Amino acid sequence: MDFDPTRLQNVTLEQDGHLAVVTVNRPSKLNALDDTTIAELDCLFAKLDHDAAVGAVIVTGAGEKAFVAGADIGVLAKQGVLDGKANAQRGQALTLRIENLSKPVLAAINGFALGGGLELALACDVRFAAVTAKLGLPETSLGIIPGYGGTQRLPRLVGTGAALQLILTGDPISAEEALRIGLVNGVFEPAELMNQCKAVARRMVSRGPAALALAKQAVRRGVHLSLADGLNLEADLFGIISSTAEMKEGMSAFLEKRKAGWKRE
Repeated sequence: MDFDPTRLQNVTLEQDGHLAVVTVNRPSKLNALDDTTIAELDCLFAKLDHDAAVGAVIVTGAGEKAFVAGADIGVLAKQGVLDGKANAQRGQALTLRIENLSKPVLAAINGFALGGGLELALACDVRFAAVTAKLGLPETSLGIIPGYGGTQRLPRLVGTGAALQLILTGDPISAEEALRIGLVNGVFEPAELMNQCKAVARRMVSRGPAALALAKQAVRRGVHLSLADGLNLEADLFGIISSTAEMKEGMSAFLEKRKAGWKRE
């Protein structure tokens, strides 16, 4: 799918300095992920990954009810073995693109984050929720299982026991409970959610862009490795960052007691 930001149907993009705010915009469908929305998100994130002016991305949902309330059930109800697997792989490709983005991605969970919506949030680096949000993986109540990475990312984030309770009951939890188990990083009043999310994103953007990318890579790749292999990976990446002009600028700025001038364009 060719990227044309002026022709997006279900997704909007707002630039706020070095922040990009991506909004799933299907409020009449509670921002459910259909094929078009997944394709548009995939193309948009690919573009943002290569946009040097973008330092961080915030993902949210349109309206006050939903972040993303899952996949399109009307489509899922008609799928068989082959198209079911293909559907899962499309969703997984999107969540992998988000997870592997070279810059921080934050989820501003402003309402229901269910099924594919929670899986979208799980692919982000940091998650903040409105106090009114509900989060869950209700797929088993529909006779299916999570297919966009939920069975893999959720236990890695909150532990196997908590993940299995959410997946096997299909019951949603409150934002406060999500905070307690480590599913989200913070909970705010709805009116403050985006401002708080942007404040954290701007803190991240104030750091070295190459350092952010390599730190993400170290964590994302290292979590799947043994400690010894992870430490080797970290050392390799530390060596790479040590060869950059960014490192020299950051160190010089610290020693000269001035603000670092990172190059983004």
